[in-house]
Amino acid sequence: MMQRPSLHRGADRRLFRWTVPTALQIWLLALLLFPGINRAAEPGGGVDKVLSLDGIAFHVLCSNQGSLNTLTIVPTGLERDTSVITREIDGSVTGVEVADLNSDGSPEIYVFVNSAGSGSYGTLVAYSANKKKSLSEIYLSPLEDDPENSKGYMGHDRFKVITGALVRSFPVYHRDDSNASPTGGIRILEYQLFGGEAGWQLNPVRSSTR
Repeated sequence: MMQRPSLHRGADRRLFRWTVPTALQIWLLALLLFPGINRAAEPGGGVDKVLSLDGIAFHVLCSNQGSLNTLTIVPTGLERDTSVITREIDGSVTGVEVADLNSDGSPEIYVFVNSAGSGSYGTLVAYSANKKKSLSEIYLSPLEDDPENSKGYMGHDRFKVITGALVRSFPVYHRDDSNASPTGGIRILEYQLFGGEAGWQLNPVRSSTR
């Protein structure tokens, strides 16, 4: 009859310890196991989604038909300006999230867009509810403007909001890598939301490659 192994006095108890994974680590593991995670719609499928936080709701619509599409955001609950936002996007909506990254009590809407074609380059459309009165656009500078973090970048972006930050990840390509076979690991950029004279901006605060 088999017996359970016992932990004798003096044995190394560290073998029985484990570390609680962070939300970022859990998301990265899920991203590797389930590449389609966090997608509002598969390519070619439309998006019709309502998200709300702190009394403000956002109705996001996009047909995702073709390489160019029209994105519509209908806000409700704002005190002053509830104008509908309509803009053309290069690609399809692949994810939508609502959050309050700067913890000011007024939520933001984040719409993730990936371009058509094998590169699937990622862009962001985002707005902040200014004191719950009106929407102002959130600016994310192009990755190409960051010489260090854009090394080896060839698209295939994924975005996710995690614990007060916007996380962007993408595979890193070496010079001879094919589009389908990157060998440089995954680069992870964490952005935080800041306000300034020019409006809201997402600035990188942490970068790593795994």
